[in-house]
This record gives sequence, C-alpha cells and structure tokens, in this order.
Amino acid sequence: MPEFRQMNQRYIIFTITTLLFFQTIGFSFDRKEKSPIVYNHSAKTITISVPDKSLSITIDYSAGCIIKKLNIKGKNVLSSKGIYTGIQTKTETFNSAGRLSNIKITENPKRVTISGITYGNSALSINETWDFKLTGDKVIWSIEREYNNDAVLVDMAFPKWNFLNLAVWKGGIIDNGGMVWCKYLKQKDDTYGVHTGGVTFWNANSGNALRIKAKPSPGNFIASKYSHSKDNEFTSTQLVTDTLLQQRYNLSRFVAEQANVFAPFKVKKGKIKTEYELQYVDYFTEYSRGKLPGIDVEAVRELMNTTGRYGVVDNNIIGANGWLTNWKCLHEAFFAQIGMALGDENYTKNMSSTLDQERDQAMLADGRVLSRWHNVPGDEIPGTYNPKTGYYEAMWGYTIDSQTGYIINASEQFDLNGDVKWLRAHQVACEKALDWLIKHDTNHNGIFEMMNNNIAEKKASDWLDIVWASYENSFVNAQMYEALNLWANCEKVLGNRQKESYYTEVAVRLKTAFNKSVDKGGFWLPAKKQYVYWRDNDGSVHGDNLVTPVNFAAIAFGICDDPERISQILDQVEQRAKSENLFHWPLCFDSFKREEVSDGNWPFPKYENGDIFPSWGYLGIRAYANYDKTIAIKYINNLLRQYKKDGLSSQRYSRITQTGLGDDILAGICTSITALYRDIYGIRPKWDRMGIEPNMTADLNGTQFNYKLRNTVYQLRLSVNDYFMSSTSFSVKCKNSFGASKNGNKLTFYPENKESMTLEVDAASQHRIDLAVSNWDTTAFSWSVSSPDFYQFTIKGLQPGCYLHIGINNQFKNVKVKTDGSITIKKLCNTLTKFVVRKAV
Repeated sequence: MPEFRQMNQRYIIFTITTLLFFQTIGFSFDRKEKSPIVYNHSAKTITISVPDKSLSITIDYSAGCIIKKLNIKGKNVLSSKGIYTGIQTKTETFNSAGRLSNIKITENPKRVTISGITYGNSALSINETWDFKLTGDKVIWSIEREYNNDAVLVDMAFPKWNFLNLAVWKGGIIDNGGMVWCKYLKQKDDTYGVHTGGVTFWNANSGNALRIKAKPSPGNFIASKYSHSKDNEFTSTQLVTDTLLQQRYNLSRFVAEQANVFAPFKVKKGKIKTEYELQYVDYFTEYSRGKLPGIDVEAVRELMNTTGRYGVVDNNIIGANGWLTNWKCLHEAFFAQIGMALGDENYTKNMSSTLDQERDQAMLADGRVLSRWHNVPGDEIPGTYNPKTGYYEAMWGYTIDSQTGYIINASEQFDLNGDVKWLRAHQVACEKALDWLIKHDTNHNGIFEMMNNNIAEKKASDWLDIVWASYENSFVNAQMYEALNLWANCEKVLGNRQKESYYTEVAVRLKTAFNKSVDKGGFWLPAKKQYVYWRDNDGSVHGDNLVTPVNFAAIAFGICDDPERISQILDQVEQRAKSENLFHWPLCFDSFKREEVSDGNWPFPKYENGDIFPSWGYLGIRAYANYDKTIAIKYINNLLRQYKKDGLSSQRYSRITQTGLGDDILAGICTSITALYRDIYGIRPKWDRMGIEPNMTADLNGTQFNYKLRNTVYQLRLSVNDYFMSSTSFSVKCKNSFGASKNGNKLTFYPENKESMTLEVDAASQHRIDLAVSNWDTTAFSWSVSSPDFYQFTIKGLQPGCYLHIGINNQFKNVKVKTDGSITIKKLCNTLTKFVVRKAV
C-alpha cells in the first residue's frame, strides 16, 4: 500500500502546515473559549474585545502605533487616522502614527503591553508605553509618556480620537455635567475645550454609546477639546499636564475655525501617566427617563441631554447662554433646578463649585453680585470687567436679580448636595447678598429699590436688559421674596434662628407692600387685573402690558396667594395665548411704551417687547400647576414638540412666525421641562431626604422612573393620589406628598414633605422597611408595615399633653403625648400590621 502511505503523509504535512498558518495569523481552533486578545503577528495588529463583543479595538503597529479600529456593536466608528498620541511644538508635529522601529509587544491572556513607542527629534524625544487590559466589560488603556527634556508645546494628543464624521455621534455628555453637540461645530476647526477628560458619546438613533473615563495620575491635570477637523471628522483630544491649562484666546472655551483653544504650555523632563476606561453603554438604558404616559419621553431625554446641559461652559461655569458664545448670566435663578431635573451627580458637583467660584470671584466686598461672565470685554459698564476672572457688570445697567439668583441657586443647590459644610461656607456671602438689597429701601416701604431711578436714565435693572425697568421693580422683588424664604430655611438648618426669623419678617413685610394696589404704593393694578412691572422714583407706574415673567413670578414664588387674583391673571394669559395660537408664552402680550425700551425692542412685537422667550417657562408651569394642571402640561408638550422640530437651538421665538431667532442659544429654554419634574412629578429633594410633591393628572397615571440623589437611586411610581417611592432599603406608599430618608435602621417619613411632623420607624434589624401611609391629616394618622421586624414607631410634632387613641390591628388604647410632643409605639410585626392614631374622644 505505498500509494496510501504516501497520501497519508501528504495529508499529515498539509494539516500541520495549515494549523501553523492559522496559528500564525492569530486564528484559534479552541471551541471552548476564544481569546479576548487576538494577535496577528504577520499583519502586526492586536484586537481586544470585551466578552459580549459590544466593544473591540484593533491596534496597528505595522508602521507607527495607532488604534486603527474601534468597533461599537461590530461597526467601526473611527476615520482612517484612528486614535494616536502626539505633540506639537511651535515648528513641528510628531505622533505615534509615524514610522517607528523599536516597538516591543508583551503578550498576556488578558493584557498586552506595547513599549518602545518613540517619536520626536533630538531636541525633544517622547518615549511611550501603552498598556491594555480587560476588566469585565471595560478596556483599560494606560499611557505612560516620558519626555527627555523640558519643552513648550502648542498642542498635544494624549490621545486624539478621530471619529469618522460628525454624524457618528449626536454628541458627548461630559463628566462635568455639560455636553458637546456635534451640530454646533459647524465650520472646520470649530473647537470647544474644557478642563476635564471624561465623556460619553452617544448616537440617539441606534442607542449605542461609548463611555471614556479619564484618570490622570495624582498631581496632574486633564483637559479635552472637541473639534470639526479639516477632513470633516469629529475629533476628541485629551491633554495631560502638571499645571492647569490656560485659554489661548482671552477666556474662550469655544473658538471658531481655530484648532487650538488652549494656550501653549510647558512640559517637564520625566514621566507622566494617565489611564482611560473604555466601555460600551446602552444609551437608551443608561439615560432612560422611564415610562412617562402623556409625555414624549424620548424628547425629554434628548432635550435634557442637549439643551439642558448646553449651559455648562466649563468647570466652575454653569449658566444658560452656553459655550458657543462663551457667556453666563448670573441673574438667572434656575441653574440648580436644571440640575434637579438632570439628576446627574457630575452636574450637581460642578454647580456647587460654580457657586463657590462666584462667591469668591463675582461678589464685591459690600455684597454686590456681579451680573455676568464673558470671555472678552465689550459688554460691560466701563471699568468693571476683570480679565482674569471674566466677571463684570452688564453695560445695560445694574441687573439686581443677580443678588436673588445667587441666593435662590445656592439654597436649591443645598437641597441637592445635602452638604451642610458647603452651605456654611456660603452663609456669610448669602447674608451679604441679601443684606445688600435689603439696604436698598430708602423710603422704608418694604419694597426694595434698583440702582436706576427712572426711564430717562435708559438703564435696565433685571434680565430684560433693554427694558428700562427702574427703581421699584416687581420682578426683582418677587424673586427677592423667594430668596428670603429659601435662605431663612437655610439659616434654620445652620442653627441661626435669629437670622431665620429676621429674613422671614422681611419677606412678610415685602409681601404686604407688594400686594397693595398701585395707588397705595404696591404693584397690583385692579383695572387691568395684573401686576405692573415697575414704578419710577417720581411715582409713575410702568409695564401694565401683561408682562408674563412678572405675573408668573408673583404666583410661582407665592408672593401672590390670592385665589381671585391668580385666576384673573392666569385666565387672562391663557385666553390671550390661545387667541394667537402661541406654542409658548411671550415676555409680554401688549407693547411697552416707546420711551420704556431700547431701539432693539421696537417696533412691537420685537425681542423683549413681545417675542417668545421660553427661558421663563418654569415660572409659567409652576404658576399653572396649582391652578390648572392641564394648561401646564399643554405647554410642556408644546415645548417638546418644538424640540423635535429644531432642537430648541435658539435664543427666542418670533411672536409672529413662531420660528427660532437669535444666535445666542439659551439653555434656559429647557426650564419648562425642569418644571415638569419639579411641579408636575413633584421632585422636591431636601438636604436630608428625598421628597415628592406631585400634581398629577389622569393622563399621566402610571408614570414610572428612577431618580438618583446623593448616590441613592429611588424608584418612583406616580398616579393621581397614589405615590410610591422605593430604594434598596425601604419603600413608602402614600396618597399625599411626602419625604423619606433612611439612616441605619431608621426610616423617617415626612408628611407633606415638611419637618413640622415626622413618623420615625426604627427597626431592630437592618432589613428593608416597607411602609404604606393611608391617611395623614389634622384628625387622624394611619399606616401599615408589611416587612416583618420588631419596630419602634415615633411620631414627633404633636401637641404636648393631649391624649390620642391608638389602634394596632383594631386593638385600641389611649396614650398621652409627651412634653416634647412625641409618642412611641413598640410592636413586633410578623405579618401586615395596621396602625391608627387619632384624637381621643
């Protein structure tokens, strides 16, 4: 059988040769588990994949060293340039994509190290080591760079990500709470730079997202820039240095048609290292807004992740005018509220540091809060612009609502961060800001005065900066009422009952004066059933043209609580809006007088004299939420429909055509949606608890979503008179508003989300507590627990010495309230146990 033996030998040789070939190119015949790192030695590539293949990268070291492919769900998102590292000096550019000769690969089953990545010249040589390892569903990329000399660089790539085009991602959610929206990088080399390194890029059509977490070594700083490249790519570049980067052009974070946004910087001889965590994210799941019947949940998600975040200019600068124009108005009181609706800990952290910076850099010694921040001078009252900080007084006049804006934002921010130490660090500044305005009551009538006296001066005193509102301004005073009440509560938390009482008394006096009719020195105009805008120092009254933010603020902030007046104002506004079929409210329904406004507001309707500015939508929603919820929800849905048309990428909307106008895009346009969360769903966190105060309609029944507050995720289910809150350690069900917190084994229930009375449920074990409150009013309290444990129930805030009738599963007895206003009930609850407390007969 010589022929058979010869054929068998040839078959064995062929098989061995084939196996060796496939092994050489990195192909594995192991059916049990394919290696997550595949080496193709002949092509000089390395492919690293996470277990479910949702993310993979291919490193190419055949010439230089780059990440050639970054596959998201099997689709490469990179351009042919890939991802590389590099530097740029004043005269030359070097990067890892150039020809390299000494690359060394160290192979491990779940780790690969690439060393010898050397580029540069004799004056400045760079030697890098890239290390990749798999950790669960993440690829960890560590870059260690060594400079052989000190040098001054114009730019660096540490690294640079070159994406295929500006359509790969809708944008990126930055880890300071902001975002880059690719469509805003319209021209080649348009560049936006921030002082942070992490980002989540997302595609709103596919739901695919790429999260990049940046971890520079201790003592180093990281910055990023996002650009529209000359080849129409979308690029993201990190820069890692040992000092904080400065801006190249004044204080500009965004520059048009310029690739470099940061100033030249020094690097030192030696090593510097950073680490990036790459992860595929299911965007639809990660940023889910839950189930929102009657509301376009997709539009809510996208609006809040784009326009809602756009006001974040950089670290320590959160505003509304946004990064395209490099502007921030401090006289806007809704930035913390936007953070409440976002529920993003990065935004919340940045907002706290923003207020820190404004306390330190934007407040004058006498307590005056400067009104604006901008990258360049030119908009300021002469002599007020600080080129180092960017803060100044607006050229249009002293806008006094920056005082109230700081107070309102600080007070509401405290309810989000829950940091008493942080609040205490703002106590002196907030008191100074309030006292500055309190001193401006020279006629002692309880209404606070502006810096300008009358329309002849042609100066503004609030956000409507080319309307000559003067002297006694009702819009600012309504905000002052809110600021006084919010800060009085903060003084209570800080233990200063004297200051709490003082600011409360000032607020009461203001409310009384505010609500007087105009002929008696107040702002109410009975003939037109509205609050007027301002009074000059000669006693003349102005702004009786149904100015919506003025009248909305009076109702929303509670300085007007007269049901008849509320009805007269809101019915009138709705009738006027319906008659013109407006999708949102204009700043005023009728024209100001010619002498009351700048040329830029003429003829009516134009700009602040009649156009639609949705930035003040939250005041309208808040005003209607307690009057006619259906109207509030109508305008919320109108705004969401408009977002789907144009992204709300405008400053305002024409009263006549209802199309977007103005290059100065305002993030405040999202506030009607933040009010959806605050005033309809009732998300009302407090510094020491989570709270909900819903205003639901039947159309919204079945609303469900998660809300994250201070590292706790709360599951919320909301229907009319049926509210449910749950975390990993407790649940509460109630038909009324409430707050709840769990510390250790103790659950505290706050009826109506107030501190005046509480129910404490103290369990013997650390097990979950499930509480259902069926009734809590002035006559009786009833609740049940369904989680087995031995409990001590304590009700605080009762009338001392009175007798109460207490029932446990219909077994009753009388108990006398202690001198501290509390009662205590102890009970072993093995099954569902019901409790009733009512006044003894």
